[in-house]
Amino acid sequence: MGVGPARRLGPGGGVSGAGVTAHARIVAAADGSLPLLRGDGPLALRRTRAAGPYTQVTVVGAMSGPLGGDRLRLTAEAGPDAALRVTSAAATVALPGPDGEPAAYDVTLTVREGGELRWLPEPLISVAGSDLRTTTRVELAAGARLVLREQLVLGRAGEEPGRLTSRLVVRHAGRPLLDQELSLGPRAPGWDGGAVLGGHRAVGQLLVVDPVFEEKPAEARVLSETAVLAPLAGPAALVTAVAPDALLLGRLLAEGAARLGVAATDRAA
Repeated sequence: MGVGPARRLGPGGGVSGAGVTAHARIVAAADGSLPLLRGDGPLALRRTRAAGPYTQVTVVGAMSGPLGGDRLRLTAEAGPDAALRVTSAAATVALPGPDGEPAAYDVTLTVREGGELRWLPEPLISVAGSDLRTTTRVELAAGARLVLREQLVLGRAGEEPGRLTSRLVVRHAGRPLLDQELSLGPRAPGWDGGAVLGGHRAVGQLLVVDPVFEEKPAEARVLSETAVLAPLAGPAALVTAVAPDALLLGRLLAEGAARLGVAATDRAA
């Protein structure tokens, strides 16, 4: 979602003085159908052409946002043996609202047994004066596969960032796999220091969950001075990177994906 058209009432959401409330839903089946595809407010959904066996849905910015005060939710489910890829048409731009209120963007991803989900949105840009908390929760059945990419950019070119808090919680076969939170921007202590971004303005990660890692875990690798690949305590591997901008960050994550035998791309066929 970029800086889209003027705000309008979504088909199922609401607009109030405190912002927009919206909930978009995706469910994919093994036969390639989408039993549920329902956009809402800023979260417009379109089925798009995809390479390979995937059913692809693209999130299109129907209006600007998230703005301060917005409460946005997106849920996506890959059913048993389904293959779903979710992309976005443009970067998501967190903007300040009229009343200085924070915004929330919550994503819930579910992958049933034998299913696969590739969550590959464009970067999230935190604009000066904005305040956004984003939470992504993932529930994976045994035998499920996941490729999840997250890219956070602190500020547009030549400007300071807003406040951004990002949490990722992943459970596999009913057990915790990953739970981490990152706070960046104004009022987040040490976010620009050597222990976090080290002066960089883009940070991201690529999480790959695959049953093949149960037999042969991924090997830890240093990809560059600012990017590493590490196996997790489960059938998973995590690539993390920081970079001066979104372009270089994307390249580092793509290199990590290639090391894992994954094409972390949202290009259509």
